[in-house]
Amino acid sequence: MKTKFDTSTWARKAHFEFFSKFEDPVYGVCVDIDCTTAYKFAKEKGVSFYLYMLYKSLAAANTIEPFKLRIDGDEAFIYERVDAASTIGRANGTFGFGYIDYNPSFAEFITAAKIEVERVQSRNDLEPASRQNIIRFSSLPWIDFTSLSHARMFAVDKDSSPNISFGKMTEKYGKRSMPMSVHVHHALVDGLHIGQYIDCFQELMKGV
Repeated sequence: MKTKFDTSTWARKAHFEFFSKFEDPVYGVCVDIDCTTAYKFAKEKGVSFYLYMLYKSLAAANTIEPFKLRIDGDEAFIYERVDAASTIGRANGTFGFGYIDYNPSFAEFITAAKIEVERVQSRNDLEPASRQNIIRFSSLPWIDFTSLSHARMFAVDKDSSPNISFGKMTEKYGKRSMPMSVHVHHALVDGLHIGQYIDCFQELMKGV
């Protein structure tokens, strides 16, 4: 469910109008996330660390209001809930797109996520997203990256959904960390909001 967002009284009204005119309004940052506690928890519970991380990431995104905003036409809308559109690896070395709804209950979330992973892995095609209330997730577990960009079709790409990517986990002095990139539409999200999202996600990863 989405609601029209009143930009006329928004403190960021000028920023929305300014960055909405950009040919490429998407920008991003890369940070390292401490995933020591979260990784230990996932292994102890016998669940996919990636899916557990996805759950925590969605929980943070649904907490930070700007991450629930999207642009449709020339107007902004806010969604009651944002879900995941994630790449899912296949045995043949390719990947598919999976769509997993956010659920505050981890037990219910992980059950639905496992079903979706199996469904995508049984196919060979790509299923582009047909809705806007998503965050696009991807994983590069082979690369401890320090920067990252995304493929885009500038002529037709009007997507305002955030893109979040996770990299290779490394361990040093008993602590596990992993790079994460967050790319957002500047008409909707400022650096302040990215910082709030990262802080929230990190706390959730530590708190299990």
